[in-house]
Amino acid sequence: METPPSLHLFKGFGVELEYMIVDRDTFAILPIADRLIHAVAGAYESEIERGKLCWSNELVLHVVELKTNGPATSFIGLSDIFHNHVREINAILKPLGGLLLPTAMHPWMNPDTETRLWPHDYNIVYEMYNKIFNCRGHGWSNLQSVHLNLPFAGEDEFGRLHAAIRVLLPIMPALAASSPIVESRATGIYNNRMHYYRANSSRIPSITGKVIPEPVFQFRDYEREIFQRMYADIAPFDPDGILQHEWLNARGAIARFDRHAIEIRVLDIQECPQADLAILWLITSTLQALCEERWTSTKDQQAWPTESLEPILAETIQLADAAVVRDDRYLNLFGYHEKKSCTAAELWYHLYEKMEQLRPNEVRHFAQPLQIILRHGSLSRRILRRVNGEINKSSLFALLDELSACLAEGRMYLD
Repeated sequence: METPPSLHLFKGFGVELEYMIVDRDTFAILPIADRLIHAVAGAYESEIERGKLCWSNELVLHVVELKTNGPATSFIGLSDIFHNHVREINAILKPLGGLLLPTAMHPWMNPDTETRLWPHDYNIVYEMYNKIFNCRGHGWSNLQSVHLNLPFAGEDEFGRLHAAIRVLLPIMPALAASSPIVESRATGIYNNRMHYYRANSSRIPSITGKVIPEPVFQFRDYEREIFQRMYADIAPFDPDGILQHEWLNARGAIARFDRHAIEIRVLDIQECPQADLAILWLITSTLQALCEERWTSTKDQQAWPTESLEPILAETIQLADAAVVRDDRYLNLFGYHEKKSCTAAELWYHLYEKMEQLRPNEVRHFAQPLQIILRHGSLSRRILRRVNGEINKSSLFALLDELSACLAEGRMYLD
């Protein structure tokens, strides 16, 4: 997303949705993202513009990313645009034997044997990642996410936005968890993508940090505390500086000063764009309320140390919407005073009701998918209820058949 410097808080945003390509008959991963792009562009491009969206490659050949072509100004109607592109891609993939599949992890992929890196333009970067971290693992090659880019203009706006994102980040996986099954088994973790993501760069811990970014709110502090530390730590492994760029940062929210934006990266992809855009609308609306100091001051938000936020994130990664938030000081950040503890689902429902008051003209566009998520649980919970403990090739095939239909038809998944 190329955000101009003059774009102020919440005057635009960028959305990136990642999908896996699978065999339409077997649902095994199908590494043909390059053939998909070649079918349209006539060349193995890393990104192609398709009107209001762009299509681009990712690290591995079985993943394609759809993203807004420049900043969008409204979430309303954006899911229809993404859905139309999903349909177009599925039409191109059909004669190639493929289709797009949602959710954040393939439930039976073996990354040790099935990973194939993108071999074309930009491959030097992927090969360096592979050399240092070994990308044949779930946390690198079996994960599909949603990225939300939110702009800032100047240091004051950056400080306010970064503070708001840091305090909301721990409960975002509660809404978006969609990865409960790995290697054909329910692991007991509702957000396995984030579970693996946290350990991606464990060889060089400063790259991911604690996922929750450090409490830094000025440009020079971010440069010193985050960028310079990870650049220094990776230098012995990357002497040519191939990876020493802002995108090396793998925290759950990263400052993209080249875009004048902060990119949020803790969200699993859902069953259809309608669900993804509804979640993004609720998150963005809540962040705007925080930046406007609706319930607490920016100073109070900035005072929260990473060490106090990380345990909340760990619990929502583990239990998603059923995670219990036990810190009433944290709940007070969002104007929640009913009890001293509540589930993450209860907290999100509280925030949804706040948005009904603050944004009554917008909320109706996203009410249906959000009501399903808030009342029936995260997609991970709905998936596990559907399989009901019977996890085998037959039940997983039926699950993926239904999920791929949800994506193709643009509808929510109900167990």
